[in-house]
Amino acid sequence: MNKVFADATAALADVTDGAVILSGGFGLSGNPEHCIRELARRGVRGLTIVSNNCGTTDQGLGVLLAQGQVKKMISSYVGENKIFEKLFLSGELEVELCPQGTLAERIRAGGAGIPAFFTPTAYGTKVAEGKETRVIDGKPCVLERAITGDVAIVKAWKGDAWGNLVYRHTARNFNPMMAAAGRVTIAEVEELVPVGALDPNTIHTPSIYVQRIFQGTAYDKPIEQRTVRPRPAATPPAGA
Repeated sequence: MNKVFADATAALADVTDGAVILSGGFGLSGNPEHCIRELARRGVRGLTIVSNNCGTTDQGLGVLLAQGQVKKMISSYVGENKIFEKLFLSGELEVELCPQGTLAERIRAGGAGIPAFFTPTAYGTKVAEGKETRVIDGKPCVLERAITGDVAIVKAWKGDAWGNLVYRHTARNFNPMMAAAGRVTIAEVEELVPVGALDPNTIHTPSIYVQRIFQGTAYDKPIEQRTVRPRPAATPPAGA
């Protein structure tokens, strides 16, 4: 039951060219930073990556794009990455855009063993072209197929040696559903605790979904766009 690996290098050693990678994170929040850097270091190519977005031009999953390692992206938002735009417009990157809620449900369905489902979202748009449609209770719907991956890389706040995971605040985002839909799920955690240390009521991803886990260090936790206002000048107290 001990699923602990020494680091990202050991955990991702058998990821090959052409793999379908599911990556947790939303923007740069909850990104599996160490896993992404290891994929970049290893230089595996021809990857299909399923993620809400592809990071920024030089952070997150964007580093894999910059190195020409990504063949196809399945995403719902792509607006923070200039390299993404360039590769897409030049025909070097295949892109499947999917509404965010539909993307989340396709991944969740993959983890639950549901092959496909009908949704009214995107009916009558380019997203629905070539897909089966059906009217259900008077509402036209589109058939969307589930998504699974060869490898899922996720980032959690805490985890134990069996692979039980707890996410923190907004970093939870897409991580739980990605973890469930990967054939091999690799989790990196900020804190690796003994089995039994986690309150069962706080566990978001049960160990059954996780095959490998390691503890990361020195997380950057970057912010996509840091926007601040000048601090207002202090008002002197009355009578000063």
